[in-house]
Amino acid sequence: MMNSKMSVSKATFIVIAGLDRAIQKISKTLDSLLRGNDSTGKLAYGPLISRNRHGDLRFWISICAICVAALFPSSAFAHVERGQAAGFITGLHHPWSGPDHVVAMIAVGLWGAQLGSPAIWVLPVTFPMVMSMGAMMGLLGIPLPGIEIGIGLSAVLLGAMVLGEVRPKMIIAAALIGFFAIFHGHAHGTELPAGQSGMLYSMGFVIATGCLHAMGIALGLVHRWPAGKFALRGAGAFIAVMGVSFLWRALA
Repeated sequence: MMNSKMSVSKATFIVIAGLDRAIQKISKTLDSLLRGNDSTGKLAYGPLISRNRHGDLRFWISICAICVAALFPSSAFAHVERGQAAGFITGLHHPWSGPDHVVAMIAVGLWGAQLGSPAIWVLPVTFPMVMSMGAMMGLLGIPLPGIEIGIGLSAVLLGAMVLGEVRPKMIIAAALIGFFAIFHGHAHGTELPAGQSGMLYSMGFVIATGCLHAMGIALGLVHRWPAGKFALRGAGAFIAVMGVSFLWRALA
């Protein structure tokens, strides 16, 4: 029992340390976006990664480590899955178990990368925040009609945004992301296994969602090249088609 608790504490520390580093990096980046001005008076966005800073390398290693842990939670923490980490591990695995969640959350990252700063951070931050409110509704048993329809529509419309390289005002893009996040969050909340911690479960699926957004951002950075722009629009078309299939199944 003592070894299990120590393993849980160690795993939790590693995850929190990685998230702390990620939050610090995002905060510094947003601060530089808001404060850095070029000679024209416009925001000086600069590169996403500074090649000469070792801290950036540690940041991306932390993100990759969290993503790997999310992909293989059962094998990585099998010896504590029956203990206090069960809810956290279940939540960490849950978003990866449904293709409808996966494609929509990756689409958020793709669209953010396509729009550039500050959307590249605003959209992936908005989605988990609003999703948590939807999850709370699900955990409390508050009904929300058309959950599967909303999830299917999210893939259709977000895929269409990427396909068409649509560039709305930031407030509109964030509102669209937030609207669909409620449906995804509610679906997560209502599927909490009996007897598991709702708080740890929520922490798990929020972290996993962030990993999926990060994957979308990383893939979306190819839009800097002509061939990459074409590939990114193709990915948007694929996500939209997948969304149509999800929507068809929800309406059937």
